[in-house]
Formats: sequence, C-alpha cells, structure tokens
Amino acid sequence: MPEDRWTMPKDNKLSEVRFLTVAEVAQIMRVSKMTVYRLVHAGELPAVRVGRSFRVPEQAVHDYLQTSYIETA
Repeated sequence: MPEDRWTMPKDNKLSEVRFLTVAEVAQIMRVSKMTVYRLVHAGELPAVRVGRSFRVPEQAVHDYLQTSYIETA
C-alpha cells in the first residue's frame, strides 16, 4: 500500500479542509474522471466516501501533483 502523501491539518479542523468532487479533481489534473477513480481506488489519492460519491481533499490533489512532478531534460 502506498504511503500517505496527505495528512490531516495539525489542528484537526476538518471544517477548514476543502473537499473537491471527482469532476473538479479531473479538471484540475486535466485527466478523465475515470483516471481519478482509479487513483482513489488504488489508494494513491485519498478520498472520503459521501453517499455514493467521493470527495478528495484539495490539498491532497496538490500534494499528489507535487510529488508526481518529473523534471525532463
């Protein structure tokens, strides 16, 4: 299982965490919604299940993109 890239804020204030829909995450990452679902189900992108849908912490998306960035020559 991949290590957690995103952690709760130190003050544990969930009310200050902004959650994004899968569609919003897909738009930010410029990928399909199916790609986001695959990342969530693979455990690479943390998410909270709300009813039948998922919500992804905004900071987790930024952290994922930051750690996935590859420099090219």
